[in-house]
Amino acid sequence: MLQCAVRCETDTDLVTIRQEERDHNTDLVTIRQEEKDHNTDLVTIRQEESYHKDQREQNSGPTHFSLPCITGLLLGASALKVTEDDQEEGGSSLSSRLTLKAAEKVDDEKGDLTKLKNKSRRTQFNFIADLVEETAPGLVYIEIKDGGMRDYYTGQPVTVSNGSGFIVESDGLILTNAHVVINKPRASIQVRLQDGRVFQGVVEDVDVKSDLATVRISARDLPRMKLGTSKDTRPGEWVIALGSPLALSNTITTGVVSNIARPPDELGLRGKDIAEYIQTDATITFGNSGGPLINLDGEAIGINSMKVSPGISFAIPIDYAKEFLRRSAETQKKGGGGHQTRRYLGITMLPLNHQIIGELRKRNQLTVNLTHGILIYRVVENSPAHQAGLRPGDIVTHINESPVHGTRDVYKVLEAPGEVVLTLVNTMGKVVSVRVRPEEDH
Repeated sequence: MLQCAVRCETDTDLVTIRQEERDHNTDLVTIRQEEKDHNTDLVTIRQEESYHKDQREQNSGPTHFSLPCITGLLLGASALKVTEDDQEEGGSSLSSRLTLKAAEKVDDEKGDLTKLKNKSRRTQFNFIADLVEETAPGLVYIEIKDGGMRDYYTGQPVTVSNGSGFIVESDGLILTNAHVVINKPRASIQVRLQDGRVFQGVVEDVDVKSDLATVRISARDLPRMKLGTSKDTRPGEWVIALGSPLALSNTITTGVVSNIARPPDELGLRGKDIAEYIQTDATITFGNSGGPLINLDGEAIGINSMKVSPGISFAIPIDYAKEFLRRSAETQKKGGGGHQTRRYLGITMLPLNHQIIGELRKRNQLTVNLTHGILIYRVVENSPAHQAGLRPGDIVTHINESPVHGTRDVYKVLEAPGEVVLTLVNTMGKVVSVRVRPEEDH
């Protein structure tokens, strides 16, 4: 009996030990399963890290993810054991909860990198193109045709000069420079709009002292250019010059405002009503004259007027133009126009200043001492000036024995009748006198 009892107790102990071994094996299986789940979570997170890194490099934008920190927490939590309370709440492990939070960060609207990827930099930053698209319809190309000269092959009138302008009233009023349209009695003015239509233009008003003029065409419902103000323009502002340089219509150049109040005396200009000019490094050359200088709000703040050298150009402030337009409107209401007819000489001229004189001497194109005059850089063929022997490069210092300081002195002489005597320094460096009889305006 004693032996039986001992054997029974021994069998019971063996059963208990085997049961504990089975429980232990079950725990090992559970732990290994959790380790597999943990490893899977780590692979998922590393894939997400690699994905977000690629997205950050493609979009070049800062993103705020704390995945490295989360990875460190998971690695440190590999030795932790899930508590009974966690199992009762749903059996979720620490790693699964952290992985869920990382996924929630990516799905956040602010952190969705795919939305940034779909946006083009051309769409976001091409503000110049947007501005040109908005303002270019108000730009016009002005072409001066000489009715007395015909092309040998086509029989059409020859183009003697060109310029630019912009629409200031939808009923066909165009603002440009005076030197673009005056002093051309035999010529006709053709205005080409952005849509390709061509109209005959008529000079409505001119102010030679401010170098401003208005041209009227028979059209309605035209896109007008917005007029801004030049008084609050600042040096360094971005500006865009629209025009037709060298007959290349619809040309766009950009730059900044270099100076907002350049006095005309520094440019060698005298007898002008413009107290100051806007200086810009936006490219302005022959043919740009009369075109608008616009700011980033799409407003004209100046009228392109002259170029001194590459990177140094000037525009008439729009505030002077607005005052000219106001006076012109009042004159038109009274039944008169401000345009004064002038006789035709047939030259394009540039007032001399110290910079131009120095450049001519540097090139050995000026061998005499002088401090004033106008440089002739174009002579119209068969014009009175051409028939009198004037050539490009000649410098006119006196007219009728009176000194010439600027274009205004030439225009004043052309308002009076009679022959004019020009004292000039020709391209050979000789001082000569030339008699010219300007043509009367027809």
